[in-house]
Amino acid sequence: MDRSKYINPFPDNTDRHAIWKMLVEEDIIAFCNVDWDAIAGDFIEDSFMGIDGGGKSNPDAWTLSYPSLEDYKTVWLEQAEEFKAASWKGDVEEGLYKATILRDIDINGDSAVIHKKFDGTVEKEDGTIQHLNWQTLYRCKKVSGAWKIQGFLGYLPFPLISGQAAPSKGISVPEQAAQHKTAGPYSPVLEIDASTLVVISGQAAIDMEGNVIGDTIEEQTHLTLKNCEKQLRDAGCDLNDVFKANVFLTDLDNWPRFNEVYKTYFNEPLPVRTAVQTPLLMTLLVEIEMWAAKKC
Repeated sequence: MDRSKYINPFPDNTDRHAIWKMLVEEDIIAFCNVDWDAIAGDFIEDSFMGIDGGGKSNPDAWTLSYPSLEDYKTVWLEQAEEFKAASWKGDVEEGLYKATILRDIDINGDSAVIHKKFDGTVEKEDGTIQHLNWQTLYRCKKVSGAWKIQGFLGYLPFPLISGQAAPSKGISVPEQAAQHKTAGPYSPVLEIDASTLVVISGQAAIDMEGNVIGDTIEEQTHLTLKNCEKQLRDAGCDLNDVFKANVFLTDLDNWPRFNEVYKTYFNEPLPVRTAVQTPLLMTLLVEIEMWAAKKC
């Protein structure tokens, strides 16, 4: 990747500029080159501690996987070696950079909390798509004028859907429920006990100006589900309240790729679901409508 393409969004703020450079530009370059020495000085070794979210929204599932910097270094090198050994299509460093979001940096004196997110995809030579959908909270300290990483809570799902430990009351899967082993990310049947229902119209990857956003099924599925979240939120609900989803796809060959994105947005019990292939307006690839049971 042409390093001039790294555009620091904080040109006029010395602290945020330095933090972004450390956690985005330097981190990506080091990872792609399996070069731990390039970032080793960015950590406070004595007090370092890393918590692994394991891709789970439920805090009860988070573990202290990296009690020391040496533990994290070992895993980091393993991941970097595996990543470098894969056959990637195009410039994978640029792919990681485009998928990285780091805008929120909360600084209080010499301490800072940084929100770093990945939201995108990279493609292998064989056409396999690797989805980058997680986020990390970094704790940093300013030591002798330089920002250092003190620890992190990482590998959290993005978006972070609350409520996994306590799903919406009144939505449950009957104990005897079962379905075929090839079933996707949905429940075969749900029992609903709700006094108020919320129903949203079919949502798609369309912005507020009426433009279709995204050329791939992954891109459109993400935006479609984010639009669903917005409509539900306006009615006082979230995705944990959804018990029924109807999915419309222009091509059922996109079904596996759609499911890979869809399943990252929901916790148990998964909504029941119906999917059909049908023509859609403009260049849309997917449309989703939902039913939710509103919490009292």
